[in-house]
Amino acid sequence: MSVKRKSYSPAEKARIALEAIKGNLTAAEITAQYDVHITQINQWKRQALDSFPELFANKTKALQVDYESQLAELYQQIGRLKVENDFLKKKSDQFKG
Repeated sequence: MSVKRKSYSPAEKARIALEAIKGNLTAAEITAQYDVHITQINQWKRQALDSFPELFANKTKALQVDYESQLAELYQQIGRLKVENDFLKKKSDQFKG
């Protein structure tokens, strides 16, 4: 008989890692409560602590990239509209006389 491995969702991993980071419960209590080996809890805790700086840094960087892409798109649209406007002015002048 084979034993199926237990898998945890990212939300569950984050909750367990947060419990370990808080330090309100001992490692043994967390292990008993969530039925996860202490080595796994420590690994998730380390991953969470390592990724915290990136969590806040990437948000600013992503906003900057999004802003720049929107700005470039707007400049392209302005250019197209200006060319279209100039074309229509020339055509309307031809009809006037």
